[in-house]
Amino acid sequence: MSADSSASGKPAAAAASHATSATGHAAPVASGGTSSAGRAAPAVSGDTSAGHTVPGVSGTTPSASDATVAASGRAPWQVRLAGVQPETLAVRAGYDAGPYGEHTEPIYLSSSFMHDDAAHAAAKFAGEVDGFIYSRFRNPTVRVFQDRLAALEGAESCMSAASGMAAIHAVIMSLTGAGDHIVCSQAVFGTTVSVLGLFERYDVSTTYVKIDDLAAWEAAIRPETRFLFVESPANPSTEIADIRALARLAHDRGILLVVDNTFCTPALQQPLKLGADIVVHSATKYLDGQGRVMGGAVLGSNPYMKEKLEPVLRHTGPALSAFNAWILLGGLQTLPVRMRAQSDNALAVARWLEAQPGVKRVFYPGLESHPQHALAVSQQSGFGPVLAFEVQGDTPEVARQHAWAVVNGCRVISVTANLGDVKTTITHPGSTTHARMSPEAKAAAGIGEGQLRMAIGLESPDDICADLARGLAHVVS
Repeated sequence: MSADSSASGKPAAAAASHATSATGHAAPVASGGTSSAGRAAPAVSGDTSAGHTVPGVSGTTPSASDATVAASGRAPWQVRLAGVQPETLAVRAGYDAGPYGEHTEPIYLSSSFMHDDAAHAAAKFAGEVDGFIYSRFRNPTVRVFQDRLAALEGAESCMSAASGMAAIHAVIMSLTGAGDHIVCSQAVFGTTVSVLGLFERYDVSTTYVKIDDLAAWEAAIRPETRFLFVESPANPSTEIADIRALARLAHDRGILLVVDNTFCTPALQQPLKLGADIVVHSATKYLDGQGRVMGGAVLGSNPYMKEKLEPVLRHTGPALSAFNAWILLGGLQTLPVRMRAQSDNALAVARWLEAQPGVKRVFYPGLESHPQHALAVSQQSGFGPVLAFEVQGDTPEVARQHAWAVVNGCRVISVTANLGDVKTTITHPGSTTHARMSPEAKAAAGIGEGQLRMAIGLESPDDICADLARGLAHVVS
């Protein structure tokens, strides 16, 4: 087990032999250069602080020190990409090529990293100079992923985790202790409810409220409440939270707002700009986009990352692997394009479903029939790929039978509980993703036996609708 470097305070000024720039990053070496130990200079600088400001993007102005020539002989990415559009950030943010001039981000498959000499090792472990030590808490490839996602979300800092649930778990651990309280939307991922339930054994309680009832949110807040947690759009109901209003309420009461932005991603929604304090992601979903790897992320302010989250992630060890980070970087490159195309397909499928006699109701924020359509328009730039619909059925048992018939009739659509893929997926939440919830909790979250959740991919919407029609024929026969 590796010894850890100091987690206290921000990095101090570096010694002359290991100079850092004013931004807190290791001073880059010119192309083909070597470190004081005679080794090739790394392509990506790392720091021993937890959070990491992304200078030059999201409205900040690059300082003179940001213009230091990178290892490739070009200005660092923060300077080169200042003022560019999100599509460009998705492809290029977070990375400067190394002395070899590679055109894609390398994978640093190393559990630990060497030091120039004994003094350099001591300085890194003391937090006095920048550098990588151990991949449980810092890795160059992971660092590029974090910086790119922070640039897209408009966040000061990003830290990653091995999965979305590891990220949510870390946030809860970082903000609560025995006797504390959380207020959470009723309409969240079933495993989020399960994790919040686990914290009850440590005397951390949770009150669940309707996502769109601001008075209920306010009434649920207690002196011991530490934060509000919401997923918007909600899973699987696609209900929308008024993020601005919840942020005002939280801040008026001196607490934080945490938003799960998995369904929209920063391509369609940036909760921090709407007033949220912390954003969490299951990177497994749309940030990857092709169902290949697991990952999670937390974004927020530097002080929160350094003082609260970093000790949890650093010492409990839910680390994102370098390989998974590399895959996720590829996913981010196509994120804006995918989210727009999949949102367009989802709207087409949702409109088709509304016209089917076997469908009782369609849940999709892009439909004018959605009760929070106007709110979604005001805080999202697109409506996302996820929709749900409820099939007809005189009793819960019949409704479930009909829903399963739709699933069983699919030949093109993938029957899987995961989402975020370019392949369309379908699942019955009541018996899969939310099966462990009590009947009362399911009812409160709007999850009925006839409800199906879909994540629309990049196939032709005509083929998706034709696939659904096969099963829906059994509902009206």
